[in-house]
Amino acid sequence: MAVMTRVRGRIRRLRRWLGGRPPVGTVRFGSFRRTEPIGRDWGHSRGMPVDRVYIDRFMSEHRADIRGRVLEVQYPVYTTRFGTGVTRSEVLDIRDDNPAATIVADLRSADGVRGDTFDCVVLTQTLHLIHEHDRALREVHRMLKPGGVLLATVPGISPVVDPTAEWCYTPRSVRALFGRVFGSDRLDVVAYGNVLVATAFLYQLASRELRAADYAAQDSAYPLVIAVRAVKTP
Repeated sequence: MAVMTRVRGRIRRLRRWLGGRPPVGTVRFGSFRRTEPIGRDWGHSRGMPVDRVYIDRFMSEHRADIRGRVLEVQYPVYTTRFGTGVTRSEVLDIRDDNPAATIVADLRSADGVRGDTFDCVVLTQTLHLIHEHDRALREVHRMLKPGGVLLATVPGISPVVDPTAEWCYTPRSVRALFGRVFGSDRLDVVAYGNVLVATAFLYQLASRELRAADYAAQDSAYPLVIAVRAVKTP
């Protein structure tokens, strides 16, 4: 027992000397030593998905933009939770069997929706699933009123669900894509994540399985969620 205590003490001192990095051979993978994720439903069966912590944070910080006539895709989740002064809530879906949808249209060609209509468009974790994502973004820009705001999030590090449709993003590619439509000076782009949070999301754990401090640490090399606030030129 005394020998093991001394060995552990030496390992702890060595880790401190290495700046907190465990020496080769001392890393313990525990539950992560597996080649299959712990789940395949984004963490829903265990609680709230990890990425939603950052999406909620972004929407809460910009709740003042969710006002007037607001359009959200599929369900009015964030309009309802964070809207301030919403006068009319609309929901767009490509499917006609969604009872929440007030507008049935393809976001790439929503010709039935008049331009300059919405004060705010909420577009969370959707753009990466649209093959012609640049075309969809131009349609969103068209539907916004001058001075209107798009609040969008896209995944950075993420499992691939549909390789025929999905796009992969980095903060730089997001800035380029949105900048071509809105203008680079009309954007605020922020990336959330770190290696621990990204790993938990890839294994599809739930948000409650991490601590608040785990989410607070930000590392630009591991963007889990990339969020954009874009304003249409008045």
